[in-house]
Order: sequence, then C-alpha cells, then structure tokens
Amino acid sequence: MWEAITSVLIGLAVGVGALLVRPDLYPGPRALPVGTALVSAVLADRIGHYVLDGHAPLLALALSAAVAALLVSLPARPDLRPGPRGRHRHP
Repeated sequence: MWEAITSVLIGLAVGVGALLVRPDLYPGPRALPVGTALVSAVLADRIGHYVLDGHAPLLALALSAAVAALLVSLPARPDLRPGPRGRHRHP
C-alpha cells in the first residue's frame, strides 16, 4: 500500500515540477502534464512491482520516477512557445 501512495506522490512531484521548471512548454491545461506524470508513475510502479515480484520496491519506485520524468515530456509543445522561433514542426 505504501508503494502506491509513494508512486502517486512521485507522479505529482514530477508533474508539478515540470510545470514549475518549464511552464512555457505546457500552454494547454495545467492538469495535462500533472495527470500524465501521475498516471505514468502509478502504472510504471505497478508493472515494476509485478516484474520484480515485489522483491525490490525501491527499484520499482525509481523506475516509476524515471518513467514519469520521461513521459511528462509528451504533452510539451515547444513549437507554441512565445518568443523568437527557430525551426518548427508546422510550416
């Protein structure tokens, strides 16, 4: 039970941290990067717990943090940043 609560806290910390560090990359709703990090952290923890057969809970939580940090970049939109634009995805 404590692993699930910890993975939720990890997901919230990663999502809110992404918004605090780079708010210009997330022009949409603020719940999107937080929700993405939260769901990915919980799913990665559950999958890690299953794969590791519950023998290494700290490793599963580390996996949870790494996956959340990687997947929170999915809703990022660098092409919509204000300011000088270099190359963008849309013509």
